[in-house]
Amino acid sequence: MAKEVKNSLLPDLPRGPLCEYRNRAKFNWKELKMVLENPNLTRIKYEVWRRLESEPLFTPVTATLSVDEQKERAAKQVNRIADLELAPAEIYSSDYKYRVRYLMSINEALHAVCPSMSVKIALGVGLFTNSLLAMGTERHSAVYNAAWNREIITCLAITEVSHGSNTKRCRTTATYDPGTQEFIINTPDFEAAKCWIGNLGKTASIALLFAILYTNDGKDQGLQGFLVPIRDPKTLQPYPGVIVGDIGEKIGLNGIDNGFVMFNNYRIPRENLLNRAGDVTPEGVYESTFNEPGKILGAVLESFSAGRLGIMQESTNTLSHAAVIAVRYAALRKQFGPEKDGPEQSIIEYQLHQWRIFPYLAASCVLKVSVFALTEIYLETVQKSQAESNGFELLTQIVSEIHALVSSSKPLVTWTARDAIQESREACGGHGYLKAANLGELRNNHDPSCTYEGDNNVLGQQASNWLLRQWKGYSVESPVGSANFIERRETILKNSFDAVVAGRCNVDSAEFINQCYEWLLCWLLHATCEQNQLAEKNNVDRFKARNDSQVYRARDMSRAYAEYYALKSFRSRCQRADVAAELQPVLFNVYLIYGMWCIDRHLATFYAGGFAVGPRFADAIRGTLLQACDTFKDSAVAIADALAPPDWVLNSVLGKSDGRLYENIQNVFMTNPGAMERASWWKDIIPTKMKSKL
Repeated sequence: MAKEVKNSLLPDLPRGPLCEYRNRAKFNWKELKMVLENPNLTRIKYEVWRRLESEPLFTPVTATLSVDEQKERAAKQVNRIADLELAPAEIYSSDYKYRVRYLMSINEALHAVCPSMSVKIALGVGLFTNSLLAMGTERHSAVYNAAWNREIITCLAITEVSHGSNTKRCRTTATYDPGTQEFIINTPDFEAAKCWIGNLGKTASIALLFAILYTNDGKDQGLQGFLVPIRDPKTLQPYPGVIVGDIGEKIGLNGIDNGFVMFNNYRIPRENLLNRAGDVTPEGVYESTFNEPGKILGAVLESFSAGRLGIMQESTNTLSHAAVIAVRYAALRKQFGPEKDGPEQSIIEYQLHQWRIFPYLAASCVLKVSVFALTEIYLETVQKSQAESNGFELLTQIVSEIHALVSSSKPLVTWTARDAIQESREACGGHGYLKAANLGELRNNHDPSCTYEGDNNVLGQQASNWLLRQWKGYSVESPVGSANFIERRETILKNSFDAVVAGRCNVDSAEFINQCYEWLLCWLLHATCEQNQLAEKNNVDRFKARNDSQVYRARDMSRAYAEYYALKSFRSRCQRADVAAELQPVLFNVYLIYGMWCIDRHLATFYAGGFAVGPRFADAIRGTLLQACDTFKDSAVAIADALAPPDWVLNSVLGKSDGRLYENIQNVFMTNPGAMERASWWKDIIPTKMKSKL
């Protein structure tokens, strides 16, 4: 499959100024792409792009549309995607893992073309049906099928105006009425209004709503999911008892109609309760499939890990696009030179510029591979759980580690992409500020990824809590293997930089990076646990003790844990038999740059914990990073080629594969609407004295 994709779908790149650096690479960029991506999924993405390239509705716009025009365009694109039938019919009846992987690949391709459209599909089809599959039963199959077939427009209503992360405190209620066998949905006040709901503002006809279930005896049964009709699907007019609207213009992603909704004693049938975790009998008795009530919420919310993985996949693409633009521009942009009157040199030759952008290019490779590996583990786990008779409860038991990995990795990936876009924008100077550079659009459209589907800082706390449980437990429960190092904690904590080097472990080695990370994680776990115990000893309540251990402790631990997993995943992929020998040096260089760059960010902790004393450790890390960047220079453009989508998808005047930078900028300058026309309002700005002479 790799050879087939490489030969049939990946076109040769045009000859041009970038060839100076392309020719320096000692590997084939197409071969590298087949290591960084799954060949079969790459084929799916390229086929989607091939079909969309000829579609007028997907032609990149050159000027900013109004908010309403953006919503209209995205909605029409969603409908057109349904008409194109990008996924063959048999996909929808295939096994879970294959189906989800195929559809996620399609949405990755769509996100690169139009983020608003892809998020609308991801929310309304992917996340909605995934949640319905996890929470519902056979009686909800009609809605599930209609959503898959794009016969209805759907949404998820979770966040409220005054509550987001703390879902247990959501205040929308669903009270059961045994007389009519209906649930009465009610919004007590505006603070309880559901908000930020993608697709709801103008288009959705049905919502998967989270509300607190009350039985008729007044007992609170906790947060549950309900299917709630919002609008008449034929007219898109809201039903009586529903107040629904659009929340207004946002910083980006304005093609998504985010909405708010309030309910005034709105009734839905009893069967609309998603009853896989628990059900209400016609008489009004609540029956749960879980012995422990606390597991219900976890079971309900666990289905959102798939959504977070989707965000991570999209973010690695965004990260890659920013890095590609910055690297190609750096190879072409020439400034100054060693001789006063001699030729100028490309800014990619300067150490400072390499240090600014190469770590993000390396991060693109490492995180793309690690997110794919984590997604595979997640899908295999879900598929296995569905095959068991007690599958859903089994799922909640075995995904604790995966949840911790997702909760730490989503912040790492989205924050890295956020920072990469900004650094790339600045690294491209004034030209990077052009809309045609596409870095501004990448930034605005990526920004919400840091907060939706779980605020990054809150998610990180969930990961650190799991790690602390492993640290304090009698045994380490880590079936994925991401926390097995804890079993060697006593030996690891005795380690130091001098001891590692004395053991003949080279600084520029995978073993060195691994030992650094295991010490870092063990020390942060030890220090966090010790701080919590001291607080409790001083009669500080556990809630405050945990919150006061986040800065410089648990928060850093969560990020280091995600970096550790990413590096291990990438190294594991590089050691597989299908990786050609010619790729090994550049792949290790990628690993080394990302590892040293990340360790550099944790230097204060290494010194605070006593792993290092004096300047030798910092000098070794930073010297190795700079040397690796210098080596990376000759490979950077070819790596960017391996990460880049087709030019029309990248949509950047600075990042075109032909390398004709200034010709492409000239075309943008000369052809933008009204570029050389007199302004229609010219008379309004003529000085008064001058007007008398007209």
